[in-house]
Amino acid sequence: MAHSDDHNTRPFSSLVVDGMERAPSRAMLHAVGFKSEDFKKPQIGIASTWSMVTPCNMHINKLADSAAAGVDNANGKAVIFNTITISDGISMGTEGMKYSLVSREVIADSIETVVGCQGFDGIVAIGGCDKNMPGCMIGISRLNRPAIFVYGGTIMPGCHKDKKLDVVSVFEAVGARANNQINDAELADIEAKAIPGAGSCGGMYTANTMASAIEALGMSLPNSSAQAAISNDKRLDCERAGAAVLELIKHNIKPSDIMTKAAFENAITIVIALGGSTNAVLHILAMANASNVDITLDDFTRIGKRVPMLADLKPSGHYLMTELIEIGGIQPLMKILLDKGLLHGDCLTVTGKTLAENLADVKPYPEDQDVIHSLDNPIKKDSHLVVLYGNLAPGGSVAKITGKEGLRFVGVAKVFDAEEQALHSILNGDIVKGDVIVIRYEGPKGGPGMREMLSPTSAIMGKGLGKEVALITDGRFSGGTHGFVVGHITPEAYVGGPLAIIENGDTIIIDAETNELKLVIDEHEITRRLESWQQPAPRYTRGVLAKYAKLVSSASLGAVTDN
Repeated sequence: MAHSDDHNTRPFSSLVVDGMERAPSRAMLHAVGFKSEDFKKPQIGIASTWSMVTPCNMHINKLADSAAAGVDNANGKAVIFNTITISDGISMGTEGMKYSLVSREVIADSIETVVGCQGFDGIVAIGGCDKNMPGCMIGISRLNRPAIFVYGGTIMPGCHKDKKLDVVSVFEAVGARANNQINDAELADIEAKAIPGAGSCGGMYTANTMASAIEALGMSLPNSSAQAAISNDKRLDCERAGAAVLELIKHNIKPSDIMTKAAFENAITIVIALGGSTNAVLHILAMANASNVDITLDDFTRIGKRVPMLADLKPSGHYLMTELIEIGGIQPLMKILLDKGLLHGDCLTVTGKTLAENLADVKPYPEDQDVIHSLDNPIKKDSHLVVLYGNLAPGGSVAKITGKEGLRFVGVAKVFDAEEQALHSILNGDIVKGDVIVIRYEGPKGGPGMREMLSPTSAIMGKGLGKEVALITDGRFSGGTHGFVVGHITPEAYVGGPLAIIENGDTIIIDAETNELKLVIDEHEITRRLESWQQPAPRYTRGVLAKYAKLVSSASLGAVTDN
């Protein structure tokens, strides 16, 4: 039997449900709520990352319902399905954190698997925590069917002694307790008040960074990145996304039409202006890879030379995402950057309009706000994300240097082969002014899984050593990390990168002006040490971590698994 006349809007679902021979498929779909007329409608998969494992995602089931209502009201047929999420914040500093970056790949694989199998014509993906956002985007890119990403929204702040709190407040309170600046009762009080409900971590940490980047990329509706998790605005964002994806199908606008090189440059520009997370480097590289777009570490350097850091947001600044929402979110910032020629205004977006058209009627920020600085009074005149090379990072590394820490650090190495060892030494008082903490064998293959180092970096801050010590690693950092830190060092220690041969007492130079990460020993000694180095046994030989370690690429390529 031939396809129905409307199969152009149902290029995939028609193959699953049209014709006499597809009666068994339709029979099964009747059982999950399809009516006969639904088989003539475009089917939209609603990829929900709902889970009760973390406050970031605990409300997304309701957002998925709103997105489904938007699809159904616009004469599509929504089908909600779930994928996993993990919690960085809960697993941070434990062996479980090794699954965090791995979950990005599992999420991408699962979305690709369900949509590919079920024949959905379009996708609305809703993500709320760090890894499920790029995971959604990688899955969307691979499938290249009309799609929109919806951000689950940010959390409201907690409060303690008239001071706003977020999850990083608790991590830093642990360091303060270890330094006897607060007592057990105050630590418990901060712990109980910091996370008041649903939503993603409240500063310009990885979730809010990636939401902003995806909006600038053109894959979210305007303002999706700057709405509270529990709000009418966020509910309406979901409904509009459901309706908008049907318009994308009607006009045959695919992710590959939107996620171009210029669009990725817009995303990088916004990440820099907002003072965003180092994880954005890893995730943007991976998303570009999935989109067959050539983005490299050096694109961050090139763009970073002309784009200033303008946002005074936590962790290195003063304000929370809720305060940026109050003044208008990132749309006025994008308008400022567009008017200065720092954004590509001709990029297509999921509205069906260009970025410039979306921004045409955006009102400026209130005059009395100081969350977003003006271009003539930037927090930093160029990017805070600094790509360093040198004899310790021949494949590159990523530093987050806002200038508050200084631009150069020379110190003496204290070497640890795991994160837990380093944290123990920091809390015990073994780390002193002038130390460069080296945490190695925590890379994509060596960890495996490239853990975030929020526990040690927060302990350093809590101990009052933020400007006195540095930390370098082949692991990565939470968006909540601040201080003089360098991560993503490549090649990683496990594959014989120079990080593997650092010894206690070696001098290390971190220079954000020359963009260099250097071990101060002569080349003959480096060669001698590398020749005597032996690769450690893999930490996992079975299961998902072992599979990941075998497949994963270098962090400088985005730590992707499908190269």
